[in-house]
Amino acid sequence: MASVKDVAQCILEKKGRLATIKLQKLVYYCQAWHLAWTGKAMFPETIQAWAYGPVAPDLHQVYGDKHRIGAIPGGDSSKLTDDEIESVDAVLDAYGDKFWWSLVHYTHLEPPWRDARKGVPFTKNVGGVISPKAMQDYYSELIK
Repeated sequence: MASVKDVAQCILEKKGRLATIKLQKLVYYCQAWHLAWTGKAMFPETIQAWAYGPVAPDLHQVYGDKHRIGAIPGGDSSKLTDDEIESVDAVLDAYGDKFWWSLVHYTHLEPPWRDARKGVPFTKNVGGVISPKAMQDYYSELIK
């Protein structure tokens, strides 16, 4: 199975250097939509509901406080299956040209992030885990 770093590297190879906040949202949407389309996770790492939207902490640790990134150390896009690459391509077609702030706004409107943030003040960065089931349930409904 690919890791969150592998998925992020694939995105960067296709889109080039990105704001890290945008990369996080694209990784989230890859996981969410792949779950909806296939019933399978792309990567095992968790995603949390941070103040500015979904964040994979394992990916955040790679770049720290950098605002833009062009490659993921240890990321290997060749670990993705054809189905996973197809999901990445579909997500990039839908969201890849959006400004990072729009992606934050979209995720804030959606139940998986909102439910994981319940009771967490906006001033606190880290919220709860956004479960794969919550992602799969919500995005599968959008397909219908």
